[in-house]
Amino acid sequence: MEYTRLGSSGLKVSRIALGCMSFGRPGAGRDWALDADAAEPLFRQAVELGITFWDTANVYAAGTSEEITGEAIRKYTSRDQVVLATKLFAPMGTGPGARGLSRRAVFEQVDASLARLDTDYIDLYQIHRFDPETPVEETMEALHDVVKAGKVRYLGASSMWAWQFSKMQYTAELHGWTKFVSMQDQYSLIAREEEREMFGLLADQGVGSIPWSPLGGGLLARPWGERGTTRGLSRPSTDSAGTPLFLESDKGTVDAGQAIAEARGIPMAQVALAWVLHNPAVSAPIIGATKTRHVDDAVAALDVALTGEEIAAIEEHYTPRKPTYYGTKTGY
Repeated sequence: MEYTRLGSSGLKVSRIALGCMSFGRPGAGRDWALDADAAEPLFRQAVELGITFWDTANVYAAGTSEEITGEAIRKYTSRDQVVLATKLFAPMGTGPGARGLSRRAVFEQVDASLARLDTDYIDLYQIHRFDPETPVEETMEALHDVVKAGKVRYLGASSMWAWQFSKMQYTAELHGWTKFVSMQDQYSLIAREEEREMFGLLADQGVGSIPWSPLGGGLLARPWGERGTTRGLSRPSTDSAGTPLFLESDKGTVDAGQAIAEARGIPMAQVALAWVLHNPAVSAPIIGATKTRHVDDAVAALDVALTGEEIAAIEEHYTPRKPTYYGTKTGY
């Protein structure tokens, strides 16, 4: 395993992050999620391979992902060996502190996550989306306060426009509050819009990128003709806001990845992940593993160095598109 600093912070993370959205208890709203017993091999494998960066969120499987992740830390490793990340923003109930980024929500949700994770602190506490209904000053001061209270070590953000992230970052700097050290953004061979503004901003601010869905929801891990299913379900064509998740032009990208993988004798997933890892803006892509081979492929991708010709071939078919999941008012 390779390790790197998260942005310009002093926090060291593994270059592969274990995404824990794949884990949840039965009846928690994600029928495809693995329960604690089914997730055990993946957690053990992560520990054995040195994947010490684990990412979850309060909303994943109605909070049960956090519970399972906390249990796994106690059973298979120790708290001091894991960089634990979670998030807030999405609805967790009907009360005034159950959603969003108000001061009340930040205080309520950090305590709820700490309880579910059964830990005294969170290494990386991330806002899951930008909240247009709460003043940026209120959010950033509240996040600073939970850091100063010792409940959180570092702050991160996720999936927003570059101007929104810049506004939040400079508000914190203006007041001497804690700034973000990471951006969890959507980035893959079929979702490259972060290259336009966000990655330049992150480089300027010394912020690390920890991309979600680096395999395009699995689209980049299998031949184009096999794209019909994901997690055992029929693959949706749009996100909750109606934005297409893939375009017909993506076939050229998938085909190019398949050709490179076949020529090298490696799985397609390794090619797609190697491309993401090759971007200097990226600290650690987050993998949503449901099988042990998914973890093996992610780690193996660290040793795949794509040539200039391969990179050109796999990039040439990209078509610009609207980013998914955060173009609406709330992002959920």
